Amino acid sequence: MKRQTFESKNDRIRQAFIALKKSRPQKLKDRLNLSWSNWGFGMESLADSARRLSRNGIRFIELHGNHYGADLGYKPAETLEILCDHDIQVGGVCGMFSAENDLSSNSGLTRQAALDYLKRTIPFTAEVGGSYLLVVPGAVGRAKAYDSSEFARSVESLRLVADLFVQHNIRAAVEPIRAAEVSFCHTVADAKSYIDAVAHPGVQHINGDVYHMQVGESHIGTAILQAGRQLTNLHVADSNRCALGDGALDLDTLIMALYLVGYNQPGCYVTPEPLGPGGDPYPAMFGQPNPALLDRLVRRTASYFHEREDQVRAL
Repeated sequence: MKRQTFESKNDRIRQAFIALKKSRPQKLKDRLNLSWSNWGFGMESLADSARRLSRNGIRFIELHGNHYGADLGYKPAETLEILCDHDIQVGGVCGMFSAENDLSSNSGLTRQAALDYLKRTIPFTAEVGGSYLLVVPGAVGRAKAYDSSEFARSVESLRLVADLFVQHNIRAAVEPIRAAEVSFCHTVADAKSYIDAVAHPGVQHINGDVYHMQVGESHIGTAILQAGRQLTNLHVADSNRCALGDGALDLDTLIMALYLVGYNQPGCYVTPEPLGPGGDPYPAMFGQPNPALLDRLVRRTASYFHEREDQVRAL
């Protein structure tokens, strides 16, 4: 039987991975860095979240970018103390961009809110030892375009604060998101075009998300190869946006592709973000968490990821 198109792409990635392991085994010496994005934990205390991650062998965290105003958000010293108590380091910060702080908005006040948000969040990311800050070019949750100038306004806006990324040694990680949630920048190719348009050394990296990639890309593995060394964080969940192992995601091919781009190095993270199959996960951001459900999500995801990574490395 002739192989399906996606199977042929899988085969090519598998063959390239086996060839890499044979010719340059040192490239597989280090394992991938497993992190966790905690904004899906809702109102749970950071101490409780850190305790859960530590209990499941996760040593990195992507913090909720919750500095929505001068009085809001994690405090650096307190955050570091809590994470140190549980032997966890900050991988990066998940920047949150809505219609209220939209880099691409046709409202100057809204664009200024996005700039002020970045001015608060970039220094915080550096203070807690993070290496990247996720940036979404347009508002999440607004799929309808304002007009034909969104891209240009977003580029212009981000340039105004791009020097701060260099100053604080933080990677701006541009995230492509599915068309049902944002009006532009849906694929790795779109993110690369946006980065090229910003044309600034502080804005050179990509945050991938396999949930969005399943919709926007023809093949997740080849999209990872296309992102290459620009990829600095990858949000993962299974095909149903639940715990890894609960759906039909081809995790093995994803892991092989990551090794092929040299992703097993400091500053690069595989970050689960299993937000569930519902249409809009954002109300849970400030909702009461279900500890038993979160325990299961983390335990299942971490164990399954390590199991599949072991299997791939043993090929």
